[in-house]
Amino acid sequence: MEMHHNIQGWSFFFYLCICGAICESFLYSVPEEKKSGSLVANVLKDLKVDVRELSARRAQLVSEGTKKYFQLDPHSGNVLLNGRIDREALCGQKDPCIVLSEIVLENPLQVHRMEVEIEDVNDNSPQFSKKDFLFEIPEQVPMNTRFPLETAQDSDKRENAVQNYTLSPNDHFRLDVQSHSDGTNYAELVLQKPLDREEDSQHFLILLAVDGGTPRRTGTATIVIHVLDTNDNFPQFGDSVYKVKLKENTSRGTLVEKVEATDRDFGSFGELTYSFSQVPENVLKAFSLNKHTGELTVAGTIDYEEERNYEIRMKATDGGGLSDYCKIIVEVEDMNDNIPEVTLTSLTSPLTEDSPLDTVVALFRVTDADSGDNGRTACTTEAMLPFVLKTSVNNYYQLVTQQPLDRERVSEYNITITATDWGSPRLTSTRIINVQISDVNDNAPVFEKSLYDMQLHENNIPGLLIGLVQAKDLDTEQNAKVTYSLLPEKVIDQPVSSYVFINSETGNLYVIQSLDYEQVKVFKVTVRAVDSGFPPLSSEVMVRVVVMDENDNAPFILYPLQNGTSPSNDLVPRGAEAGYLITKVVAVDRDSGQNSWLSYELLKATEPGLFSVGIHNGEVKTMRPINKRDTFKQKLIIGVRDNGHPPQSTSAMLSILLVDGFSDPYMKMVDIPKEEVVEEEDRTLTMYLVICLAVISFIFLVSMLVFIAIKIQKRRKFIESSALSFPVGPNFPENCGDVDAGTLSRAYNYEVCLAGGSLNSEFRFLRPFFPVFSVEPAQSQQDSRISSSSQEVPNHAAEGQVMSELCLHTSSSSAIWIVDMNGNAPKFYEINPNYLYPQDSLVPRTSGKCIPLFT
Repeated sequence: MEMHHNIQGWSFFFYLCICGAICESFLYSVPEEKKSGSLVANVLKDLKVDVRELSARRAQLVSEGTKKYFQLDPHSGNVLLNGRIDREALCGQKDPCIVLSEIVLENPLQVHRMEVEIEDVNDNSPQFSKKDFLFEIPEQVPMNTRFPLETAQDSDKRENAVQNYTLSPNDHFRLDVQSHSDGTNYAELVLQKPLDREEDSQHFLILLAVDGGTPRRTGTATIVIHVLDTNDNFPQFGDSVYKVKLKENTSRGTLVEKVEATDRDFGSFGELTYSFSQVPENVLKAFSLNKHTGELTVAGTIDYEEERNYEIRMKATDGGGLSDYCKIIVEVEDMNDNIPEVTLTSLTSPLTEDSPLDTVVALFRVTDADSGDNGRTACTTEAMLPFVLKTSVNNYYQLVTQQPLDRERVSEYNITITATDWGSPRLTSTRIINVQISDVNDNAPVFEKSLYDMQLHENNIPGLLIGLVQAKDLDTEQNAKVTYSLLPEKVIDQPVSSYVFINSETGNLYVIQSLDYEQVKVFKVTVRAVDSGFPPLSSEVMVRVVVMDENDNAPFILYPLQNGTSPSNDLVPRGAEAGYLITKVVAVDRDSGQNSWLSYELLKATEPGLFSVGIHNGEVKTMRPINKRDTFKQKLIIGVRDNGHPPQSTSAMLSILLVDGFSDPYMKMVDIPKEEVVEEEDRTLTMYLVICLAVISFIFLVSMLVFIAIKIQKRRKFIESSALSFPVGPNFPENCGDVDAGTLSRAYNYEVCLAGGSLNSEFRFLRPFFPVFSVEPAQSQQDSRISSSSQEVPNHAAEGQVMSELCLHTSSSSAIWIVDMNGNAPKFYEINPNYLYPQDSLVPRTSGKCIPLFT
């Protein structure tokens, strides 16, 4: 059976040689017991390679078993011993003792079979199983009767094994040395002279076993012969040879075979005992024999891989010392009791994630110590992995990549290699191969948001942190280190770097200068994130910075204009009822939102209960009818406050004159329905100004002509009569008046005439049909955080003075009101025959002529 398996192995080896994978088989020899590091052979010549090629092709020496007895020096090609080798411990009784190894060369793959024969040295002496051997021989044994002796055991082989036996000199026995079919020698004791118990009942002989080594070693045993009385029948076995099949791994105590011998003698000469005869030590370890029944049972481990058959010699001895011999041949049947073994030859780890397909990751071999189908193996790996197994020669496998690798998805693989044999039941073994995936820079930084919105309050502190932009890189180490920068852009014709700064490591965004909402409400910057890999990868994101408004601007009074000159005056007839609209305060705020919501309030008034101010529209109205006791000159201070936090405020001063004797047209003008006022206010400002400018210019020219004509006419009438009444002239239609009771400035024209001896005067009051607006640009504020401000208007005198005329026709003193055409407040003048006093100034009187007054 052993020869059959050897033939199969050599046939498979020959097939691989034909295929080209295994080129040659090398045979070397080395004596046992040589020290570690001793040279076995140099394989460069046999491999037909040089030292450089041997290293480049990653030459390896792979042993058949798990223990490595040899090692290959890739720099010299020498095969060296890994340690001392005991041939007897390694191979036991096998001869020759061959250690199989394989030399594996890569790129291309070549496998060379190397057989190393362990040569025996004479390091063991022959030994008998016991020191004394007892023979009981009847005295009537015929001449030349042979008595087989137990062979001496020598662990050495060939010439170092037992070669001869010698017997101490005696008269009755001689020694005959013969050989078995397997070549081993054995000795038989031959009776050459009849025994006589009465002469000598015991004989003591010395048996000497001599081996053939140098120097020779010997072993001795004592043969004790007891001469018995006559026993003329020998035990007899039924067969001389028994053949038995036994499965390996059979449990201890299992009956292997029962042999029986018979003896026709009676009494003690017919009682038989069974024993082993000339059996090696491995038989004694594996089997036991019942000396009374002849039952052969299993006593040790039966392993097909260690011993495939046993030859057991048995002896049956009667009470008279006569024996018969037989042989039991036990053939061990192989069982699938060895799992496949996976031996890793090479491994590439870590493996870069950009490795191409079919990259060899690992090279390993699968072996099974069983034979036949039990020793055939198949190897598989897990599914759904980017790796695949490729079968190579002589049970070698290559683990190669079959899909692209991505370290960011899977950073390492624990690949389970499963090896299964074809036995029954099938046995399986696994081995886990850990493959680390190394990183390459294949991922650009990714921002957490596609657009960042950040808010910042105006008037900020320079260097204030606005927010954080952050990008993540799925790579590792240096490839994942991200730096930030701003792309060169402009914000209101200035580089973006003058507004914001970004920390290149943290992504913190800082504002460099203090911002003003009224100048910059929103701006955008582009941030770029770049990793530190090679080549570097980058991404960009837009950051929108919104400047939040703060209440840093006080309200600004548009009307009435506030300047260093005298405040504007508004006339109110004493006959005005409650709710009479006097004027309207108009203000604006440069802030936005609720910071620009304005509210009006009356801070101070000459008579607090007389006037009110609309909290939302700034309209100044009378709260009650005006009576004669009210002071004719009223001063109001109106406060304007925004809705910010903290609130900002400013104030405006109004002067109101309470006058008597307004003509009917003026009174009717006051009673204009509100629907008409609303209708006029709904017009657009642009169209309104254009129409007003054209109409005022036209009316001004007509009024001047009418005014000159009336003055000439009235002067003639005064000369003719000293007592005249002054009715309303035809040139002043009753419907004339201002269609808008608004609060903007208006032009007035008064004509004052005095009758002789009268202290009363009548007024002719002319108005334009449309209001005249005085629109002037607002002056920029010097300090936006001043809670209140004073505003000035240009001096009317600088724009061009408008002249009023005063005509005097009496010698008596009179007190009159005079209003100029500029729309200023009325002034009080006291007139005497010689002088005219406008306030504190003296103006010489010109008798009979109109004195021009400039205000």
